[in-house]
Amino acid sequence: MTRYGPMFGPDITFLGVERCDLGEPATFADADVVVLGAPFDGGTSHRPGARFGPQAIRSTDYLPHDGSRPHLALRVDALRDLRVTDAGDVEMPPGDIERSLAALTDAVATIVSAGAIPVVLGGDHSITLADVTGVARRYGAGRVSVVHFDAHADTGDIEFGSLYGHGQPMRRLIESGAARGDRFLQIGLRGYWPPPATLDWMAEQRMRSYEMGEIGARGLDECLDEAFAIAVDDCEGVFLSVDIDVADPGHAPGTGTPEPGGLSARALLDAVRRVALELPVVGVDVVEVSPPYDHADITAALANRVVLEALSGIAARRQGNTWDPRRPLLGDR
Repeated sequence: MTRYGPMFGPDITFLGVERCDLGEPATFADADVVVLGAPFDGGTSHRPGARFGPQAIRSTDYLPHDGSRPHLALRVDALRDLRVTDAGDVEMPPGDIERSLAALTDAVATIVSAGAIPVVLGGDHSITLADVTGVARRYGAGRVSVVHFDAHADTGDIEFGSLYGHGQPMRRLIESGAARGDRFLQIGLRGYWPPPATLDWMAEQRMRSYEMGEIGARGLDECLDEAFAIAVDDCEGVFLSVDIDVADPGHAPGTGTPEPGGLSARALLDAVRRVALELPVVGVDVVEVSPPYDHADITAALANRVVLEALSGIAARRQGNTWDPRRPLLGDR
């Protein structure tokens, strides 16, 4: 095996971190995190373009690509305090979703087996089926909870005659046993899908979904407190999946199925920071960034920062750091 990628664009790494090759275990044997591109949008139901997401997420930043990002509030530099490497893009043939997902599952499993945390850059949300399945190969079926930020539940059954697509991965994960319905936490749902029959199925699986109306009424922090307590109960770790369309389209226009009324960019970043600081994260994916529909790199920049917040939270958790938003940045801390 040679180094993965690139499928689309130059072979760059996430903000200049070092390269690794999943075919050469020595190149990532001591890695804490391995970034992996999943340039696939064959599961989209509306606007395509997420195959270009990994390239955009890796590169969209006004700072030097020097493998360093000191976090102002957490006082860590995740790209240096952790050993972060980038394996490039998995080869995912655009017309073959089953082959593409199988290749991604194997790649994620290779990373997790080496003791590293996979951070997968999508790609549409169909890739989460592969990502969580790959992690479950190490931790065991149903032993990893899922914290899922999204406008949509992604629990459809058969869409366009197929079992696979970006509206179905969460159903397939639960049906396969890779993830448990009662340890599946969804945050930010809204809009006009799925239909009642699908909601009934979700209720039967004991999924917990926080719709934006509930988040608005109770407050995001209270909802997260409740979700976190469920996520760590009787599980070995947490997989964090962030669909960028959980953010309001004004904050993330470059996505395939924009739904008005979502989280602000600030709220999303704070929530991801909390997940990584407070929970034992064993895998991450960030999906549905579609650069052809983006404006001034707004969406790609937000996705880049979602990745950095997750990495910074993981680094701070390992160092025993905490975060209090009321604490001043400078002066008496």
